[in-house]
Amino acid sequence: MSTAAVNGITIGYDDEGTGDDVLVLVHGHPFDRSMWRPQVEHARSLGWRVIAADLRGYGESTVVPGVTPLSTFAEDVAGLADHLGVARFVLAGLSMGGQIVLECVRRFPGRLRGLVLADTFAQAETPAGRKSRNDMADRLLREGMAGYAEEVLWKMVAPHNTAAGEHVSRMMRAAPPDGAAAALRGRADRPDYTPLLARITVPTLVVVGSDDEFTPVTDAEYLHDRIPGSALVVVDGAAHLPNLERPAEFGAALETLLARVR
Repeated sequence: MSTAAVNGITIGYDDEGTGDDVLVLVHGHPFDRSMWRPQVEHARSLGWRVIAADLRGYGESTVVPGVTPLSTFAEDVAGLADHLGVARFVLAGLSMGGQIVLECVRRFPGRLRGLVLADTFAQAETPAGRKSRNDMADRLLREGMAGYAEEVLWKMVAPHNTAAGEHVSRMMRAAPPDGAAAALRGRADRPDYTPLLARITVPTLVVVGSDDEFTPVTDAEYLHDRIPGSALVVVDGAAHLPNLERPAEFGAALETLLARVR
């Protein structure tokens, strides 16, 4: 594990492999960079340099209470890439991480060589959704992460994926409530990224678990239909974290995308 001073905070990250082909991985809520371990190992075996960082408020990065907009997360992605001397890279994100990827597309498209949008969606939050996210932020600050983690675990992963479930449960329970709440409040006010989708020109993989209740297959199809030349992969038997539930299938799709970029 390494750390970097970026944008006034400390970011914990892993940087494995060497070379000019770089893959940057952005985790979702309320997880940390360990969710990407199978993909780090796979992409590194293909000759890629792979960077996986903890978002601010999570894992081993600085916790900043209040509100963390997706734009701030995107600035941290760019800042860490600058710190590591990486000009252009493939960017992959899952769930909230996928929305951070879209914010990066909005802010610095010229730095991106390819995209992976996993179990995510582009639309702005509904009024009911904004209230729900802010109410959940209040709850996490009052109660901590344990109750929430228990309630959503078997929506995050399909019930038969017990090993993945144990990993996901550990990540959720370890997430700092202040950081998770700040991300929820920022995500509630995100923009609608739909108009951006038609302007994406780099190779793009849209991937989703067949049993995902949070971002169902229809959300992935929405992205795929609007991103020119994108590939859509539905991972059978997985829920919201197909990269952990079905790492071989997810890895095969990722490998195809990385080959397209090269």
